[in-house]
Amino acid sequence: MSIYNGIALRLLGALLITAMSAVVHHVAKTVPIGQIIFWRSAIAIIPIVIYMMLRGQFPAALKTKHPKMHIIRGLFGVMSMALSFISLAYLPVANAQALAYMAPIITLPLAAIMVGESISKIVIFATAIGFGGVIAMLWDALSFGGDGAIIGVMAGLGFAVTMAFVRVHIKAMTATEHPATIALSFALVSTFVGIATLPFGWIAPSFDTYLWLIIAGVLGGLAHIAGTEAVARAPVSTLAPFDYTGIIWALAFDILIFSQFPNVIVLTGAIAITLGALMVVFSGETQPKT
Repeated sequence: MSIYNGIALRLLGALLITAMSAVVHHVAKTVPIGQIIFWRSAIAIIPIVIYMMLRGQFPAALKTKHPKMHIIRGLFGVMSMALSFISLAYLPVANAQALAYMAPIITLPLAAIMVGESISKIVIFATAIGFGGVIAMLWDALSFGGDGAIIGVMAGLGFAVTMAFVRVHIKAMTATEHPATIALSFALVSTFVGIATLPFGWIAPSFDTYLWLIIAGVLGGLAHIAGTEAVARAPVSTLAPFDYTGIIWALAFDILIFSQFPNVIVLTGAIAITLGALMVVFSGETQPKT
């Protein structure tokens, strides 16, 4: 029964992170990216710390023997978050979500370069399909979307690349660092980076906007908890495909909340990117070599 609980938690995590993306898509039209990063990160610390206290991992999670690794992870994580939020500011949620799915495709070639892992033919084929989807989205942006859509697509690709690096870096960190330490240090680093953007022009949001920013932080923190608990109950290889249910939620948010309907080109691109990522997941190439 534990494995089914793990799947349910992963499905919940996918819903929570997609809901957070929808909130960011909404507020990014008026709130500076740095300000969103601050609120997303600072508020997320609260549910994460409560969770770690319930698990008996706090304050032990504050200790580390490798602070430089956490700083590198934090800085690249913030860069990844910023690019994701920029993508959400210019693109519908489903488009930005689909581009984010390039991350697992990019992760494996990057792992081959950084840690010497081999690349199979299926990964090469999946990468080709995924980039075909990106080209479809770029074509749509160039044809209909204007400069804003192009910025969104390029930011989405940048997010996928930086997130791929972050995942490989975290894989190296887990050899010596506790997952709770990695999660908390990232929240702290991103909070400090976010508040550092204050001199560059924050706005005074309305009460409703403040509420949405707080909701984004809570959703992000709860998504982390759901993901952590899911991994504790089921194998990563079993859970990974359920991440891609996020594209269903993203399309639903776009249609039902934002009244944004994807055209055939965008939908084809999203399907191609998701298919490429799923091929990598089901190939077993994402699992550690023993």
